[in-house]
Amino acid sequence: MNKYFPAYVRVPVFLFAALLAMEYVIDSGDQFAFVMYPMVILVLMLMLLLLVAIEMIMAAINNITFQIMTPEQKQAAFAQQSLPMKEQQWYKKLMQMLTKSVPLESEPALLLDHDYDGIKELDNDLPPWWTYLFIGTIIFAAVYLVRFEILDGDTQETEYAKEVAAANIAIEKWKKTAPDLMDEKTVTRLTEPADLAIGKEIYQTNCAACHRADGGGQIGPNLTDDHWVLGGGIKNIFHTLVNGGRDGKGMVAWRGTLKPKEMQHVASYVMSLQGSNPIDPKAPEGEVWTDTDVKIATEK
Repeated sequence: MNKYFPAYVRVPVFLFAALLAMEYVIDSGDQFAFVMYPMVILVLMLMLLLLVAIEMIMAAINNITFQIMTPEQKQAAFAQQSLPMKEQQWYKKLMQMLTKSVPLESEPALLLDHDYDGIKELDNDLPPWWTYLFIGTIIFAAVYLVRFEILDGDTQETEYAKEVAAANIAIEKWKKTAPDLMDEKTVTRLTEPADLAIGKEIYQTNCAACHRADGGGQIGPNLTDDHWVLGGGIKNIFHTLVNGGRDGKGMVAWRGTLKPKEMQHVASYVMSLQGSNPIDPKAPEGEVWTDTDVKIATEK
């Protein structure tokens, strides 16, 4: 058998089978298991060393066994190895086990009393491979019946719906912590000095021309009083930055220029200007707005 399946074939096949088994067992999402878990590569390397060691040990045993053979035994071994695969003893035993075929010389004992146009019928048993396969389908059907009809197991459609629901929950959870997917529903106010310093820099670059450097208002409204045209608070300010102000005369939408994280910094900085009382501020515009959200999230 080594003649048809040498070591350089057996080792890669076993190694590949082990890799497939690990990929099936290990939950690595949409990535390969050996990519997400480098330990898998170490396990495969150890398995490779083990397989090579086993092959070397078996080769040494075969060599020692051959050396202690008599000349007649060596000649018989050479003759056996020179036979084609279908003539090998292991192949004949395997086929006999799977088919239980009857030799041609024993067929007269299996003849039935059926003869039609020269075609004779033999009383052969079903091949074991076919019988075992049929029994396997019966067992599978019984397990399937109990699993899905009696125990109400999840069907493929139910499993798909559950996985989609779980994925949607994971996406929503990720959106809350992904800066570039932030919106007015998930944005939180930043209060750390370092964050406000970033917001101030972005404000001075993009907003000071209309609202003044101190937020007192010029073309745009005064950002330091308690009057707001489109509502105050971190969520409303963020929404205004993303979508722009009033049609035709309001602020442009900054979603194409600033990232959500940058707009969060700007909105937080604008809120820090409240009550700063700049010199000669612009007259109040809009309505007095009171922040009802008493919980201010701090993001470090």
